[in-house]
Amino acid sequence: MSTHDDELAERTQAVLAAAGEHVFGTEPGRVAAELYDVLVRTTDDGDRSRIAAALARVWVYGGHAARAVPFADEALERAERTGDPELLVDCLDAMLAAHWGPDELDVRARLGGRLDEVAAHVLDPEARLRAHLWSLQVACETLNMQGIHRQLRALEVLGEESPRARFFAVSRQWMYDVLRGRTDRAAVQIAAADTAAEEAGLMDGWMVASVMRGYTALFSGDLATAAEMAEGAEEFARTEGITEVAAEAAVMWAFAGRPDRAARVLAELGGSVLTGLPQDVNLLLTLQCVLEAALVVDDRDTIRAAAELLAPYEGRAVVNAGAVNIHGLTDDTLSRAAAVLGDTETAERLRERALATYRRIGAPWWHDRLRGWRPPVAVERPDEAPAGVRFHQTVDGVWLVGPGAGHPMRPLRGLDYLHRLLSSPGTAIAALELVSDGTGTVVQPDAGPAIDRQAATAYRARLADIDTELAEADDWADHGRSEKLTAERQALLDELSSAAGLGGRARATGSSRERARVAATKAIGTAIDRVAAVDADLGRHLRAAVRTGTECSYDPRSGDEVSWRLGPDT
Repeated sequence: MSTHDDELAERTQAVLAAAGEHVFGTEPGRVAAELYDVLVRTTDDGDRSRIAAALARVWVYGGHAARAVPFADEALERAERTGDPELLVDCLDAMLAAHWGPDELDVRARLGGRLDEVAAHVLDPEARLRAHLWSLQVACETLNMQGIHRQLRALEVLGEESPRARFFAVSRQWMYDVLRGRTDRAAVQIAAADTAAEEAGLMDGWMVASVMRGYTALFSGDLATAAEMAEGAEEFARTEGITEVAAEAAVMWAFAGRPDRAARVLAELGGSVLTGLPQDVNLLLTLQCVLEAALVVDDRDTIRAAAELLAPYEGRAVVNAGAVNIHGLTDDTLSRAAAVLGDTETAERLRERALATYRRIGAPWWHDRLRGWRPPVAVERPDEAPAGVRFHQTVDGVWLVGPGAGHPMRPLRGLDYLHRLLSSPGTAIAALELVSDGTGTVVQPDAGPAIDRQAATAYRARLADIDTELAEADDWADHGRSEKLTAERQALLDELSSAAGLGGRARATGSSRERARVAATKAIGTAIDRVAAVDADLGRHLRAAVRTGTECSYDPRSGDEVSWRLGPDT
């Protein structure tokens, strides 16, 4: 081999290594030009196919999928000439990436099946990992639940061979758990993903971990953490110019109770930005997130524009690239958009289909939110106290809060406490009575041990039983039972946690009144934050009028009274 050939080989390896560190969603910079430079000077089929495949992925990851297609085509053609199965896996991976658009699902299914066949007999765990990830992606897009289960299990097994595979196994299991309404294991999964990403040296592992943290916070009601994640996403989107991350920042701000910040991001995504989106992997994700945020802030112009662009994709699941997360169904957002825009026939048709799909796949959070959603009602006189403001629970357990039809909200203990306070304005109610729901309770004036050893053992035994029952409830998509078991599990964990002091020793507790004060204050504060997220004026009113402490009360100032509707017929 000549000196020139040696230099080209060394440079090729260096450029391929640089391409392997390209972070998904960011501009490739000089890497694309470097790859092309070595490509045009290479004649060997094997080397040329590797370079062309890397160049195709760089363009896809950089948001230029159309540029990737000819390089992916060449890579696969040359790989087939070599007959090298590992090289063929690499080039099929590049072909799949180049055909990641929403209109190419059938192409992905065909290529993914071929990749799975080739990789099945390859020893390299990285090759098999790519095959499993693409099969998982397609299974998520088509909501093939058995396919999802099969690929998650395959990733788990492969995770025993490499930390890279372990990262994908645990992060995708988190995706599935969150879809099924479970966040109780999220903290452990996020920690495991962080560890595996560090061991594997994954350049964009932090991005996936951020998604895990942000959406865990959203689904579990931790609005403060969700807002932190939204801030980080918005800053990253603006620094890198990544439209889809900006769209996710908008929806995270909206769900975190900051419609003002969501509206600011949406303003940057309007007009020609939406209409100019490429038909690539991020199209459905971007439109879905923009429409979600616009529905929360009631931005009718953006709702209309995003819904028109998303309408051709009715009946689709929206999946973040690589099955990082599932963002619900297009039928869900399109049904709500149609309702807001006055097309009741389309709204009802899509709503019923989305609810049926959510029931089939066992997605309780998405199902319950859509079932309880009502179109926003404009408040004509924002400077005056709202008249006829709903604050009551429906027979389905959903709370309706706000003027007109009210905003649907999932059950919270704090909403129960607030309802009782609103029912007796000006009356002080003991926090102990609130948290015990008026039932008799033993008052503990001393600071004895929280729970004894026998009780702790019983709690742990019950936790083991609950885990078994939860798995059964999930298998049967029994959402009501799953929610009750999850609540009981968290209560037991909280009790065990509060009872354990330094070194695992039993921790002494305060009085019953003090524990009730803390519990009521926290629950009411969380509920008011949630109300403020859907109605800022009403949230401000409650913060000013509700007093918490050992005794709690609702005592609005003169001239700031509200006409509450505290029951369906009141």
